[in-house]
Amino acid sequence: MGNYPTGVTVITTVDESGTPLGLTVNSFASVSLDPLMILWSIDHKVSSHDVFKESGKFAVHVLAEDQGELCALFASKGIDRFANCEWKLSQQGLPIIEGALGVMECQTFKSVEAGDHTILIGEVTDIVSRKKEPLLYHNRKFGKIPAEFYE
Repeated sequence: MGNYPTGVTVITTVDESGTPLGLTVNSFASVSLDPLMILWSIDHKVSSHDVFKESGKFAVHVLAEDQGELCALFASKGIDRFANCEWKLSQQGLPIIEGALGVMECQTFKSVEAGDHTILIGEVTDIVSRKKEPLLYHNRKFGKIPAEFYE
């Protein structure tokens, strides 16, 4: 699966006490245009699995090419991720990270158990998009689209 190039996202939510949680995810896809819905999956072994499954809401941050360090931060363990980035709470009470190419705030529509992962389907309730280039993941490396691709 590492040979399939994908975009990179950071998914965020809050636990019942309001503490922000987030993780780097590349298992993200569009589901429906009307209503606008997306999906992503989370491994059952991830410590925040139950919080994401039960919170009822989450935000998807599509990372920009200059956010490789943010990608690594939210993929790391044993660190306060939110103490090391710029973020704020949205009107929907979701942690929103500054500088992303796009952010989709979602209400959980359905969760589906599939093997060792849970697929979370969200209905997009708010969306913001910026003119930036995306961060990509391929062959266990993160990077941008090479300039010669556009020529």
